[in-house]
Amino acid sequence: MSADQSSAQGREPGFLPVSEREMEKLGIDAIDIIIVSGDAYVDHPSFAPAILGRNLWSAGYTVGIIPQPDWQRDDAFLALGLPRLFFAIAPGNVDSMVNAYTPNRKRRSRDVYSPGGVLKRPDRAGIVYANRIRSAAPGCGIVIGGIEASLRRFAHYDYWSDSVRQSIAADAPVDLLVYGMGEQTLASIASRVRKGSALQAIRDIRGTCWKMPVAEFRSFTTEDMVLLPSYTDVREDRRRYAEAYAAYAREQDPFRGRAVAQPHPKTVIIQNPPAYPPSPDELDAIYNHPFTRSAHPSYKEKIPALEPVRYSIVTHRGCFGNCSFCAISHHQGRIITSRSESSILLEVERISRAKGFRGTIQDIGGPSANMYGLSCPAWREEGTCPDRDCKPDCPSLSTDHGALTRLLGHIREMPGVKHSFCGSGIRFDLALADRSGYLEELLGYHVSGQLKVAPEHITGDLLRLMNKPDNASFEAFRERFQQLQPGQKRRQYLIPYWVSSHPGCTISAMIDLARYIQKTGLAPEQVQDFTPTPMTRSTAMYHSGIDPITGKSVHVPRDHERRIQRAFLRHRDPGNHELVREGLRLAGREDLIGDGADALVPPAKKETALSGKREKRDHVPGTHRGGAARRSRHHGRSRF
Repeated sequence: MSADQSSAQGREPGFLPVSEREMEKLGIDAIDIIIVSGDAYVDHPSFAPAILGRNLWSAGYTVGIIPQPDWQRDDAFLALGLPRLFFAIAPGNVDSMVNAYTPNRKRRSRDVYSPGGVLKRPDRAGIVYANRIRSAAPGCGIVIGGIEASLRRFAHYDYWSDSVRQSIAADAPVDLLVYGMGEQTLASIASRVRKGSALQAIRDIRGTCWKMPVAEFRSFTTEDMVLLPSYTDVREDRRRYAEAYAAYAREQDPFRGRAVAQPHPKTVIIQNPPAYPPSPDELDAIYNHPFTRSAHPSYKEKIPALEPVRYSIVTHRGCFGNCSFCAISHHQGRIITSRSESSILLEVERISRAKGFRGTIQDIGGPSANMYGLSCPAWREEGTCPDRDCKPDCPSLSTDHGALTRLLGHIREMPGVKHSFCGSGIRFDLALADRSGYLEELLGYHVSGQLKVAPEHITGDLLRLMNKPDNASFEAFRERFQQLQPGQKRRQYLIPYWVSSHPGCTISAMIDLARYIQKTGLAPEQVQDFTPTPMTRSTAMYHSGIDPITGKSVHVPRDHERRIQRAFLRHRDPGNHELVREGLRLAGREDLIGDGADALVPPAKKETALSGKREKRDHVPGTHRGGAARRSRHHGRSRF
């Protein structure tokens, strides 16, 4: 290592290098770790390459980024030469298939993580990038991580191919897989490789998955690990798939989780126990880097995903909500680690001095905004309970929002801050349990007019499958919200997230939800149709037809029924009326077709007659009626 390179390691650059020219400016002749990213390079803590790269740099490693390389060319992956230690693949902030396709498997026309929204990332980016790197640099080590790798670490149901796929580590020529948030794990790997270890020989770092040859596994002692049904078993037997999910889900706690092995035809995937959650001091250090909060200056067009979060602040990690359709518990874990107030206020101070900042902090929160400062005495010694979730009624769980209430008050009083919002959504059951005045602070100063909440549905059995609070809890919160409206500066609204087509959801359940929406006026801004994403309990239900936790059969809406269920979320939209009428007939609820106050849709004949009269009345001589009809249909189409 040259003296210039040693000096470069001692200070963090404005941007990590993305070209050999930028390496030269920093006095670097070779890079230790090259991060290959499926997203554009944005130097912001919400973007994985930036936070991983800066964390490694501060630990004494030189790091470069190859953002969105041309995946059809080997040489694109050699833009920074060969790394001293290894390549690290970060396929993107969102799984490449979720990012590229709608819940109806239609190709999206835009990628918000690319300059100008242009599509640049291949499907299954992690596998594609790994194959290109192995071809271009056959002697280099490859580590893969990020949400795509993390949630595809075992054999998994893939909605877009409607099949069970192998672990991404079995499909891609990688040496190690990092699951979870990864900063500390990646630094541990780098330290071992720098000291001379080969990546393939590293088998004991928490938060990693590694591969063992099938022949070696035959004589390997597995008494200290959980052996899952094999890839072949779960591919061919749906009940075995559900059993595999239940088995590995039990081992995702860092304090009590065991190693997990799953045989594949050509290799055996072994997951080491999860990494321990960072301490508050460690989390402070991760976010205490000089992020510019800007896209790399080489981009001529904006990165759409940056604008909504440019001036946002992450207060904590982890989520103990454990919703069935959400994979955060398998990625960030259920244990909450909160940053110190001083660290957060320092970040606010830096933002307030940033060029272009106009006084608004866009979001203060985490996976659930109001879990900051919440804790359980068992978390740091025994982990989370193996047989129950953390609920507000648990006597061991502290639901006191006092730390968050004080933090929000201090932020809004800081010089240069005109507004500070909590836009990431809150857990209403936790907010109800608080006695610190959190809701008063939130609604009084940190809601721009709309408060996002996620009741998801109202039917008891379905909410239990989703692992969500019951509707009585949401009704109590809604009542409390209304009680606090007098005296607010402007009228505020609850913006609910409702979901259709979740396993266990029937047309009758959607009718109940549509009637509730009609009664309360809590219509969704956007239609949310359940999408089966890897490594969630809900996806296991969708594929197997079995709740993996209880072993009971579950109704799974598919194809045309999904379209009917989705239509009930926008039952007033004329474009959905025929599907709603069909659903009502199938459920034996023709009484809700009509003109009465309780009706969800008008009769078909009357609607047709009214449509004809409207077309005659609205027709302008000399124009073509078909265009107006097309515009009407387009206007009525649900947005996704």
